[in-house]
Amino acid sequence: MPTKLTLRLEESLIEQAKAYAQAEGRSVSQLVGAYFSSLAQAHPKASRAKSAPLTQKLRGSIKSDRVSEQDYQGYLEDKFR
Repeated sequence: MPTKLTLRLEESLIEQAKAYAQAEGRSVSQLVGAYFSSLAQAHPKASRAKSAPLTQKLRGSIKSDRVSEQDYQGYLEDKFR
């Protein structure tokens, strides 16, 4: 859902952005949205939503990238014996 964003920029920069957008047949909002999207793609970690502190502490605690459902079931069985 589109939401309003207010930016404070030098007037000359705004005029340049409007002229560029018009020449490209796009709106300034579309240009800014495309730029923000490219930033998120270039830096995926920065665009990821912040996790809860506990989740951040646990991230990377499992050394193997191949943890199966059976491994987890075995872990639970051992834990609750």
